[in-house]
Amino acid sequence: MLNIPQLLAQELSLTSSQVENTLSLLAEGATIPFIARYRKERTGSLDEVQLRTIAERYTYLTELEERKATILEAIASQGKLTDELKAKIESCLQKNELEDLYLPYRPKRRTRATVAREKGLEPLAELIKSLNNPTAKPTSLEQEASKYIAEEKGVKTAEEALKGASDILAEEVSEKAELRAYLRDYFMQKGVFVSKIKDDYPEGSTKFEMYRSFQAKAKDIAPHNMLALFRGEAEGILNLDLAFDEEVVQSYLESAEIRTKIPTVRDFYREMLKDGFNRLMKTSLITEVRTDRKAYADIESIKTFETNLRELLLSAPAGMKPTLAIDPGLRTGCKVAVLNETGKFLEYQTIFPHTGSGQRLQAAEMVKKLIEKYNIELIAIGNGTASRETDEFIAEVLKTSDRQPIKVIVNESGASIYSASEVAREEFPEQDVTVRGAISIGRRLQDPLAELVKIDPKSIGVGQYQHDVDQKLLKKKLDETVESCVNYVGVDLNTASKELLTFISGLTPTIAKNIVTYRNENGAFINRRKLLKVSKLGPKAFEQAAGFLRIRGGDNPLDNTAVHPESYPVVEAIAKDINVPLDRISQAGDRLKSVDLKKYVTDTVGLPTLRDIISELEKPGRDPRAEFKYATFKEGIKEITDLTVGMELEGIVTNVANFGAFVDIGVHQDGLVHVSQLADRFVDDPKQIVKVGQVVKVRGVSVDHKLKRIGLSMRSPEKASQSSRPTNSGTRTKPKPSTLEDLKTKFNRKT
Repeated sequence: MLNIPQLLAQELSLTSSQVENTLSLLAEGATIPFIARYRKERTGSLDEVQLRTIAERYTYLTELEERKATILEAIASQGKLTDELKAKIESCLQKNELEDLYLPYRPKRRTRATVAREKGLEPLAELIKSLNNPTAKPTSLEQEASKYIAEEKGVKTAEEALKGASDILAEEVSEKAELRAYLRDYFMQKGVFVSKIKDDYPEGSTKFEMYRSFQAKAKDIAPHNMLALFRGEAEGILNLDLAFDEEVVQSYLESAEIRTKIPTVRDFYREMLKDGFNRLMKTSLITEVRTDRKAYADIESIKTFETNLRELLLSAPAGMKPTLAIDPGLRTGCKVAVLNETGKFLEYQTIFPHTGSGQRLQAAEMVKKLIEKYNIELIAIGNGTASRETDEFIAEVLKTSDRQPIKVIVNESGASIYSASEVAREEFPEQDVTVRGAISIGRRLQDPLAELVKIDPKSIGVGQYQHDVDQKLLKKKLDETVESCVNYVGVDLNTASKELLTFISGLTPTIAKNIVTYRNENGAFINRRKLLKVSKLGPKAFEQAAGFLRIRGGDNPLDNTAVHPESYPVVEAIAKDINVPLDRISQAGDRLKSVDLKKYVTDTVGLPTLRDIISELEKPGRDPRAEFKYATFKEGIKEITDLTVGMELEGIVTNVANFGAFVDIGVHQDGLVHVSQLADRFVDDPKQIVKVGQVVKVRGVSVDHKLKRIGLSMRSPEKASQSSRPTNSGTRTKPKPSTLEDLKTKFNRKT
């Protein structure tokens, strides 16, 4: 069997100790964020991506080994396990290759070959096989087959006997692992996905119009195209096929299987191979290629979702400041919530600035009153209906206000989901859903990460075909992303919600809830050690979580840093050696930089950890997120009808796909910057240029009022004019795909 740690080390270009130590830590219950941050000595400073790759590949290979054991036992029980077959199975590294090897021995339902064997035709099949060699002497197949005529068995003619023998041989050929592997690879390399819109849908009547007559090589098809094709097929709008040159397939099978010079046997084999491929191989191999391309598309789309979600969660916080949060509305009014500098809800009002001049004046007075009463520093305006009108109204109010808070339009995607959720009901049981929505908008501005973790990531609107991909894998990857982000930033132990605490390394939902309960009953935590008094939070959970939890103004200044409690003695020794009180060590400056770290290396604390400690002490409690910036939408541009080609605008990136980026420019409809319009140079991956939450300058290049499509460009004017966005939003300009005629060249046989 495989030596999995050694194999992983080879595959990932790591040392055996790195892999073995990582697997050991995971087996001990350590989390990926904890290992990446606090066990660098044992892993050789592997990052989270590398650690997750080790964990995932280990799981795959472990499952593979378990499946091998089951298969070996099953074949051995049939008395058919040879040394050669056993060696092939044990050395297998892919699940589909393993299943190919097992296919001839897998229990089968009743097949045509089974029926033929029951009729006593297996000896005839074996005889024909013996004739398939270069030295075989010519003989009459009809004459040999006539010996097996037996009406009581249902074999009435020689032709029926030969057909039964063909069924047996066709099944044997269809189960040969080497043939299946070759043809699977041929389909992948040379196969072409071809789609056609059904006749029931006339031109221009479906969102899948670009796939009306579409071709793309299986190996090259873009993930978003693959997912769109599957969706169109599932909705019954288009037919999707994998086309290939059947002559090439037949030629390959004949060259691989026919060895005899006897014309009648060669003819028999040609027909048998054709039948075996069409009846027993074609559909299953096409399905495998479709499954492979779907899995690849899922993984790539989920990666894009992960990247977008990470950028959104790590968006720069405006800061924990008194905030006026507004959920805009026209006829129903604007819902206004006041939050203090900790995000606590203080007051709620409904104002009607868009239903007449009288009520507009009253609304203005109410806003000014709230600004003065609560010393408001931030105003968060949701980007939904009436967003731009409300933004202009607030701008008018601020012109006559003594205080000048910063007003920001906030993406409210998913706020309605949160406001109706159990989490929101538990937080604000006495408030209406509209109030909860306004509160969420305000908190998103104060600290996006702390608020967005309360919402299912799929409701935030930064995914691509998110409902079409593997939902189990999507949830796993998004949960890992949230966990990574929360632990990267760290949380304030005395203000964090139980939802936020749940994502901290080592904490379960139950422990997170118990932390909040303990905090409510006993007051704020004054040091990290107090965590051990929380119900069900034992030493292991403390080890995993403590370094990611911050306490401001507590007993120990190190509790407000990412320094782990296990390293406190090292910091205390450093502080003593440089003659600086512990509570002032962050002010030591040059003295910290000049410390000889080698002096403090121990068996458990090495140079990587010591460097991290010094870096943290230089800026204790710092937020690793970027500086807060916000977009200023162009005045007077509130609807898509206000846009013109060539207009320069400022916006904020709301979503990034592999065909471009969507940008909110304040007209209730995001515009698309196609990948060809992202820069003055060729861009292979939009994520290299833009990210979710980024403020960008764009220029209008096309406006379709009817379809509500906005084309934008980030290229310089002279460059943008040389290339316009394609009419569809799903593909970039590519050379014309190869047609089936291109497949006439025979696929090179593998050696």
